[in-house]
Amino acid sequence: MTKQIITLSDQAATKIKEIMSSASNESIGVRVGVKSGGCAGMSYVMEYTNKINPNDEVIEDKGVKVFIDSAAVMYLFGTEMDYKKEEFSSQFVFNNPNETERCGCGESFKI
Repeated sequence: MTKQIITLSDQAATKIKEIMSSASNESIGVRVGVKSGGCAGMSYVMEYTNKINPNDEVIEDKGVKVFIDSAAVMYLFGTEMDYKKEEFSSQFVFNNPNETERCGCGESFKI
């Protein structure tokens, strides 16, 4: 069996199901990608998607569909997507074994 590009923690899968059920548009899942920016060079991007792009990698894990932007695959391989709820904030967190550096605020990373 080949390893999935990303895996979802139970918390992340539950939160995605929650936000998908309250999405007002015709979304079929969430797309994860990376973009240039932030103090360390790259940041994660997550958005609703209502169509599959021809080059997307589709991950089905714990009853949730996540679409991986083809340009992001090499940066995300082996990553676990988690959802952390803290006292003053809650957010999706990417535990990426490929990161060599992460900025102090946790918003961007370097590979």
